Amino acid sequence: MQLFRSPVPALVVCLLFPSLLFAQQKSNVQLQANAAIFSVVTAINVCGYNEGLSASDAVRDQIRKEVAEAIEHSPDARIAKDQMCQFYRDHQPAESNRDLSQYVSLALNLGPAPDFKPKVKEADLPPDAAYVLGFVPLVARFYQTVDLQAILNRTLPHYQELVDKFNEPLAKMILQTDLYLKNPISGYRGHQLIIYIEPMAGPGQVNARNYGDNYFVVTAPINGELPIQQVRHTYLHFVLDPLPGQHPLAMKQLAPLLKTIQNAPLDNAYKDDVTLLVTESLIRAVEARLVPGGHGADVQREQLVDRDMTAGFVLTRYFYNELIKFEPEPTSLKDALTDILYNLDVGKEVKRASEIHFSPEAPEEVVQGKPHLVDPIEAAKQKMADGDLGGAQKLAMEVASKNGPDAPHAYFLLGQIATLNKDPDDAIKFFEQTLQTAKDPQLIAWAHIYLGRIYDVDQERDLAVKHYQAALKAGDDTPQTKAAAENGLKAPYARHAPADQQQ
Repeated sequence: MQLFRSPVPALVVCLLFPSLLFAQQKSNVQLQANAAIFSVVTAINVCGYNEGLSASDAVRDQIRKEVAEAIEHSPDARIAKDQMCQFYRDHQPAESNRDLSQYVSLALNLGPAPDFKPKVKEADLPPDAAYVLGFVPLVARFYQTVDLQAILNRTLPHYQELVDKFNEPLAKMILQTDLYLKNPISGYRGHQLIIYIEPMAGPGQVNARNYGDNYFVVTAPINGELPIQQVRHTYLHFVLDPLPGQHPLAMKQLAPLLKTIQNAPLDNAYKDDVTLLVTESLIRAVEARLVPGGHGADVQREQLVDRDMTAGFVLTRYFYNELIKFEPEPTSLKDALTDILYNLDVGKEVKRASEIHFSPEAPEEVVQGKPHLVDPIEAAKQKMADGDLGGAQKLAMEVASKNGPDAPHAYFLLGQIATLNKDPDDAIKFFEQTLQTAKDPQLIAWAHIYLGRIYDVDQERDLAVKHYQAALKAGDDTPQTKAAAENGLKAPYARHAPADQQQ
């Protein structure tokens, strides 16, 4: 396998042909090409998928000719092609725009060539992928009879050129978006966005999926350019999807808005889940604010907001106005969203929504799959704040059991929960596990502080002092942390003293 890397530090850029050997991540966003996607999309090209040939990258026509020549010279390849294409014709959807979509969904769930075995059980496949699951053995046989491996190998240099070409505009888009959101570049812990370049797909096509913690985009250049605005829409989902779900009380209060959009041309998911409606409205408001300044920019922004409101995303106007206030402030959108949601007048927004004449046409949504994601650590914190210690403990235990990057945070939460449950033995165990696994200075410092307080309550002052001293040396210089550790050194912690909490 050949692995290519980009010198741009914001992204890991690699080409995963012909086997899938994953590079160590340096960022949560990656730009790649993928053998399974190439093979599946090339196969449907053979069977009559001709979307946008005139505006496609030149390599698409080149590959189609090479495959046609291989079929012509191989009786086995012709039989494999005929069987595969019969399946393709029998499974064409009523809506032509879903033709490519269902095969992309399938390819994203397949393992490497030459077998392309599904990575999950059939019951766990997305419905559109499950519908065309029978394509897998057919494309595997086709792959072998036309020697698609050889065509892949000859194609590698051109795919590398595309990956190199689009790395810079993609990195610029991410930087611009992060600067606007005042958000760190790598997104959220454990989440990943992979962008696959596949010129065998229709030019300008963007198919995006959200499966659990991971987001995937399959896209093809159009007239030599990446459809960057649609890719940014997925990136905004990647960054913003976890946020509204961290405010369950606000989401509950906004539920009356769902009644106002029942006649809107939206997918039923938005009509049933206010969190999805809030998230999509927020994303579309951000997109409107990111329209570049200049002559006519304000008019264009207003037109986008009006379009999204009449489509049924009825909080777009509210978020758009709040973002204008947010922009000059130093606070990140993640932190500002608490006040933005708190200040929302539900009655006013219900009235505004009820006066909208909705568009008859449904809006296009780039991202499919599970449309929103709640960070389990943040959800556990919210449950703990609401007094649901059992629910918080269950979520934290699930995260800890996976032994992933969030495990130290989960152990810390379990220690806090045990403290609230007045179980010092479990609390000590979990805070010690935090210290064994954590690299975050703040997490380490507060684990020491909690241990110091437990030992103070147990009248083991010498041990308590050692932990307070270790907290000061952990590398977290925030005033709250420093004050908590210094107060522990000045006097033993009293159980009923006002408790300052780690943020």
